[in-house]
Amino acid sequence: MNARIRLHAIAAGATLALLGATGTAQAQTTTLTLSSWVPSNHYVVKDILQPWMADVEKATEGRVKINLLPKPVGAPAQHWELARKGVADITWGNFTYEPERFKHVWFAELPMMGSNGEASSVALWRTFDKYLARNEAFKGVVMLGTGMLGGGQFHHPAKVIDTPDDLKGQKVRMGGPIQKRLLEDLGAIPVSGPGPKAYEMLEGGVIDASLHAMESVVNFRLDGKLKNHTLIPGGLYDATFFIVMNEGKFQRLSAADQQAILKLSGEALSRRWGQQFDAQNKASEEKLRGNGHKFAQPSPALLDNIRKVRTAMLQELNADGPKFGVADHNAVVTFYEQQYKLLAK
Repeated sequence: MNARIRLHAIAAGATLALLGATGTAQAQTTTLTLSSWVPSNHYVVKDILQPWMADVEKATEGRVKINLLPKPVGAPAQHWELARKGVADITWGNFTYEPERFKHVWFAELPMMGSNGEASSVALWRTFDKYLARNEAFKGVVMLGTGMLGGGQFHHPAKVIDTPDDLKGQKVRMGGPIQKRLLEDLGAIPVSGPGPKAYEMLEGGVIDASLHAMESVVNFRLDGKLKNHTLIPGGLYDATFFIVMNEGKFQRLSAADQQAILKLSGEALSRRWGQQFDAQNKASEEKLRGNGHKFAQPSPALLDNIRKVRTAMLQELNADGPKFGVADHNAVVTFYEQQYKLLAK
């Protein structure tokens, strides 16, 4: 081989090697999409999701990056299916936006299940991991985390709600089947509507009062309208949330990157969720109290009525459990409550 041919051969080999190395590097970098249905400046995004996304990129040494889409790829209630079908790789949402599909977690939204968001979010994760992870309803995705509000309460423009009579005939904005049942059994008139629309509904006389976590009163800018707050011990109700990833996309990641993501997810991500909701609720209550809002405790009679609704719904869920794949619903609830008590100490 003469020198010129030999140099050409070396150059060609180097080029192929460079292309091969580049191709390998490109193959090792995966960009995942995340669809969120709240604005990017909402604390769920900026204080929970984005720090977790940054941690994932760091833990995988840049091999996995997560891109927050500029707008959601579907309605809030569609976000489980969007992840399951791979329209977006990662999504989050409320389980009871699809109530019949996820009856498994209704128990956690019942009255008096706990007002510590960190403890309830982690307790829900542990309960899901122990009892529900292999249930058919949750197939097609990898559960990355669960979250809770830390308890929702009654809020009224003109009066505190502390007796059963204070609720009779009152039109109260709510969301979800548990809140609807609760209000009906307490003698109120449930009016369905998203939280951000509460101001408009109050202004137009569509509702007399509204159900919210304390943080929502401030973050939805309702503090100018809702100035009376009734604090039910353990929360009047709650909401259950998921953060999920398309299972197929997860399986295509390397084993090392899968483990890195799982280490940052599960209980760790659920705890991060709950901590942020607790911080928001605490800051919001302090602001409302500082602005002269009225806070009340419910009367024994109202508390007794709320407990009766809770007991009835737990009995019904236990009876229906086998229909949605939970043979011993009471065991699930007992485990959740045990975990909550341990975590809330």
